Amino acid sequence: MTVATTRSAASGHPEPAGVDNRVVVGGAALTWRSLPLPTLPDPVAVLAHSAVHALTAARQHAVHGTELLLSTASRVDAAMRTELLEAGFTVGVLDDDGLRLHAPARPRAADPGRLWLLTSGSTGRPKRVGHTLDTLTTVRAEQPDRTWLCPYAPGTYAWWQVVTLSLTQPGQHLVVVEPDELDDWPTVAAAHGVDAASGTPTFWRRTLYRDAAALARVPLRQITLGGEPVDQAILDQLREVFPTARISWIYASSEVGASIVVHDGRAGFPVDWLDRETPGRPTLSVRDDELVVTSPYHGAGLAGPIRTGDRVQVLDDRVLITGRLDSDEINVGGSKVSAGVVRGVLTGHPAVAWARVTGRRAPVLGRMVVAEVVLTPAGPGDTNVPDEGALVRWCADQLPEHAVPRRIRVLTEIPVKETLKSDV
Repeated sequence: MTVATTRSAASGHPEPAGVDNRVVVGGAALTWRSLPLPTLPDPVAVLAHSAVHALTAARQHAVHGTELLLSTASRVDAAMRTELLEAGFTVGVLDDDGLRLHAPARPRAADPGRLWLLTSGSTGRPKRVGHTLDTLTTVRAEQPDRTWLCPYAPGTYAWWQVVTLSLTQPGQHLVVVEPDELDDWPTVAAAHGVDAASGTPTFWRRTLYRDAAALARVPLRQITLGGEPVDQAILDQLREVFPTARISWIYASSEVGASIVVHDGRAGFPVDWLDRETPGRPTLSVRDDELVVTSPYHGAGLAGPIRTGDRVQVLDDRVLITGRLDSDEINVGGSKVSAGVVRGVLTGHPAVAWARVTGRRAPVLGRMVVAEVVLTPAGPGDTNVPDEGALVRWCADQLPEHAVPRRIRVLTEIPVKETLKSDV
């Protein structure tokens, strides 16, 4: 696919097809066309101070093809800045005072049209993955008019997915929320007519936990989940609040792009999708309980089957993604326990809003299963609040003895990182 453009008569530069879509950021209603075009060196790593600065850099790339790595300053530590400089990037902080630049010792020629993403760092330090606006634009069919909420950190894969949709397709408007607006995003979304929103399961759980009534007032017709394992409980909770909305979960990563899209309201994907080869579509496989993807949307330099590092479980007619291989499996006295399966049982309890399951050192067994949970807010006069013993019994009724959590700690707030994930 080649991203459609229009041409600005004043500048002679090509403009993306969504240039007149509405963009609400920082409380101001703008359009892509009205965003300024900053003058950027090439290649450049832009550390954006706020959402509006990130959007201006994205539009500048769409118009000029500047080789760009875009991130927030908090995701790029001193060691990463050194790596970027050594790789020939000019590193610039973009804020209300302009662009403050740090030039590399050995400049290099730019790679026109190249976009760089930093991975989430779930397998260690973040690394750079190369894309183009074309490989990031995976929504290709004509879409009904939508006003999308974008809650993601600038420069992440999920952020680019929403941004490229608005940049490249007319009728796809954008409402961007800053980190300090996340607690009240339903109010912002309702005020600006948001009818489509994308977020991680943690993002949706946290919103339901904090103010389900405010969420219900947002006229959502499209709900998208991704970035973390998606269990049946959160799908069912969203369906209860939005009975007529289309609810989709997407498996995507910087390395393989958007590879799985499911709309049927069930966790996982159909088992008959495995090893199905369709021209122009990703091929999904399982090797040693690991998801393997061969994708046309892969990052630069990646080709063929790519091991994702995500563990899967085939259960009846579904393939469930339970978590990362390096953290999902807990060895309890020689018996393997999936943290994701235990988490799914806990979040299936009607009083549990969120859960995290890990292993802890234990005598004799080596490891034991422990958990942290956040309970749904109790209503007035509600005395049916489960204690640790009740939750352990709930798990014991559904799990083998070695998989039952030995300790369950109750937290008062759902933890969330800048990436909208919570290390589940």
